[in-house]
Amino acid sequence: MLHIDVAGDGPELVLLHGWGMHSGIWGDWLGHLQRYFRVTAVDLPGHGNSPFRGQRELGEWAAAVLDVAPSRAWWVGWSLGGLVALAAADQAPDRFSGLLLVASTPKFVANQHWGHAVPAEIFSQFAQQLETDAGRTLSRFLSLQVRSAERGNETLRQLRADLRSRPAADPAALRAGLRFLQECDLRPAIRALDLPLLWLLGERDTLIPAHLAREFPDIGPTVIPGAGHAPFLSHPQQCADYVGEHLLTRQGYQRDAAG
Repeated sequence: MLHIDVAGDGPELVLLHGWGMHSGIWGDWLGHLQRYFRVTAVDLPGHGNSPFRGQRELGEWAAAVLDVAPSRAWWVGWSLGGLVALAAADQAPDRFSGLLLVASTPKFVANQHWGHAVPAEIFSQFAQQLETDAGRTLSRFLSLQVRSAERGNETLRQLRADLRSRPAADPAALRAGLRFLQECDLRPAIRALDLPLLWLLGERDTLIPAHLAREFPDIGPTVIPGAGHAPFLSHPQQCADYVGEHLLTRQGYQRDAAG
């Protein structure tokens, strides 16, 4: 079973972290969210305190998360966590009250028909470096996340400190997760979803360009000015206010006036 941390009281909310990370990286944002929700933060397979059982397909990761998630909840997926959440919603849409993608996308790698993503050679370089120096690869990935963002150096320090708070990711899990980022294309799945879907993007994200949401005009994204790939760390109150307002409104709850 995957490791989970549960805190707070209110409507159910599931948090899925990004590649190479774990649930300890949610930082101050988790404290904000606990004011509104009962939060289940999941360590993905082979990350943080979760064991890796050789799950090499995205659907297997999604199924493992569904095994420990509440029977019905809003899901929040950051970066790779967004892919896992989309795959879970495709498998079991009845388990979802809705889905919020944070700095995530259904397809991470650009091609001639999809320019809203990372050049393929960047992930190829990550894959090559991962085989010889996983620590350096993750460090480079963290640096890429905050490039050009407001408070980038501060956010990078927090990411690095939070990452060290739990065991390092299993190398096989890192390889599997990176392959998902390189190969998965869930654009058909996102278009087929019949549930509330929200998007929270960083204006200065160098991995997930904010203009990607033009491809999905029915979703209606919110862009956090000045934020990079980890808007919940650089702008935690603003992101928490967005989640509290939009998700609680859809749940039929009144949001507290206090921020």
